[in-house]
Amino acid sequence: MDTQSQDKVRLESDLHEAIALKQFVLDYQPKVDVKSGAVHSVEALIRWRHPPRGLISPKEFIPLAEDSGLIGPIGEWVVREACRQAKAWQRRGLPQVRVAVNLSASQFRQKNLLATIRQALLDADLDPSYLEVELTESAVMTNPEESVSILEQLSKMGVLVSVDDFGTGYSSMSYLRRFPIDKLKIDRGFISEIMTRPDDASIVRAIVSLAHSLRLKVVAEGVETPDQLNFLKTLGCDQYQGFHFSTPVSAADFEELLRRQRDDEPAGEESQAERTHSKLAVLRTG
Repeated sequence: MDTQSQDKVRLESDLHEAIALKQFVLDYQPKVDVKSGAVHSVEALIRWRHPPRGLISPKEFIPLAEDSGLIGPIGEWVVREACRQAKAWQRRGLPQVRVAVNLSASQFRQKNLLATIRQALLDADLDPSYLEVELTESAVMTNPEESVSILEQLSKMGVLVSVDDFGTGYSSMSYLRRFPIDKLKIDRGFISEIMTRPDDASIVRAIVSLAHSLRLKVVAEGVETPDQLNFLKTLGCDQYQGFHFSTPVSAADFEELLRRQRDDEPAGEESQAERTHSKLAVLRTG
């Protein structure tokens, strides 16, 4: 066995113990309202603080977790912890924010996904409208009919659904009118060069126009400069994420951000655009 294979085996063994030893943590990256600059939602991002290796990137251990069948318990922990933390901020009297979690393709297909999300919300006593799930295009299109059923049930629950990395995956966009989706997240690859590549700017403009024509919200990922933000503002983009506002930060640091926002804004003020339920939850109340 070569060195790389040995390292992978050791890492997989460590992964089995990581949850029990509480080595995973969530960092949080704000989703910022383009017009007002306010933060009403945030994305939870898992980190593995491995002793003695230090911080291990999700890009390194998530594929390993999927291959080894460990993505289930890891994904469940992320959903439970995100719901718990969102409720904890609410109980401290901070501005109420929606927390988004990423679901991998294999996690999305697990039979207990809906039960896991429902139980996490119940245990945290969190209103479902404060939870958002993010899925890639390829994840929802692997089995379209099954995806429709799962997404409808999530939507009826009151949970919002976002399509992550939009524009890089499935070539057909017919699913946008079939599936109960609430937001499109424009992949950072298009945002990084919108000021220097006219084609990228045109793609971003088209995505924003398409989304709004379908009554969907749009989030731009990877915004790093004032010029990028100003361009997105002219397009009417709804939210953005990126280093221009904040890197992913710890729960404690994000809490401090919420405290500052609470002190700067009138009590109870919140963007109406951010307090909508998913389309299906509004249209189907049964």
